[in-house]
Amino acid sequence: MGKPSLNRPATVLLAALAPVSWGTTYAVTTEFLPADRPLFTGMMRALPAGLMLLALARVLPRGVWWGKAAVLGALNIGAFFPLLFLSAYRLPGGMAAVVGSVGPLIVVGLSALLLGQRPTTRSVLTGLVAAFGVSLVVLKAAGALDLLGVLAALAATASMSVGTVLTKRWGRPDGVGPLALTAWQLTAGGLLIAPLALFVEGAPPALDGPAVGGYLYLALANTAVAYWLWFRGIGRLTATQVTFLGPLSPLTAAVVGWAALGQALTPVQLAGMALAFGATVAGQSGVRQPVRPSAGSAGPGRRERAAGPAPVALRR
Repeated sequence: MGKPSLNRPATVLLAALAPVSWGTTYAVTTEFLPADRPLFTGMMRALPAGLMLLALARVLPRGVWWGKAAVLGALNIGAFFPLLFLSAYRLPGGMAAVVGSVGPLIVVGLSALLLGQRPTTRSVLTGLVAAFGVSLVVLKAAGALDLLGVLAALAATASMSVGTVLTKRWGRPDGVGPLALTAWQLTAGGLLIAPLALFVEGAPPALDGPAVGGYLYLALANTAVAYWLWFRGIGRLTATQVTFLGPLSPLTAAVVGWAALGQALTPVQLAGMALAFGATVAGQSGVRQPVRPSAGSAGPGRRERAAGPAPVALRR
């Protein structure tokens, strides 16, 4: 799972940059990108970023990791992106973000099943407070709920939650860092979205200067760097700690909307931001760090790395 973190606060802060970056996605999409092209946008986020990181890492999966990389890429990217965009298009206000804010509770439950981490009353209450705080920030009074949109939001949240826990459970092969793991998942996810985008949305749209700049930002900072920091954080923190950083995304979106788009923040929204941010901080404390096995110990992640085949280095 990588080297132990010598400075956990720094690790948490770096991992937190990922959801903060994702919180700018809505503003960039609505202000600079072509309308009604969610699948094309998802592909443009994932595939160029994955190929770029793959060229930098120069490592391919091998053996069972071809399948594992495909599964993780589908869960964290290939299924998550389209479902997230679909829910955002069909649900009123910030309902998609509210449904997504239950992710920490899903991860707490999955961590108990797959990682042997017993859920605590504190983690459950913190997850509920985070979801309530996010709902105060993003919910609007208008609009009826769309069943397909709700199901898509739930499926997106479940997909990312399962992907987060499996990323923690499976670790990485010996000699493979988070950069390569991120490259595998983004490439696999992007390749999954590409034919779907072509079939559903047709040929790519014509792009002007702002759209090109927006896609470059999404691919580089918002995806390549952000997901590398996210998967790096999963390797060094517990899955629960990482997922409790998720509420920073809708909070950032609200701040960007206020600062850049002229959207007002009400006292209720400010109270919700305080609750959600407090829950994010609380989710990082009081959590027992996973025991990192020594070189000869028999932890599940260690057994896999010892038994798994070595990665394949890409030639120049």
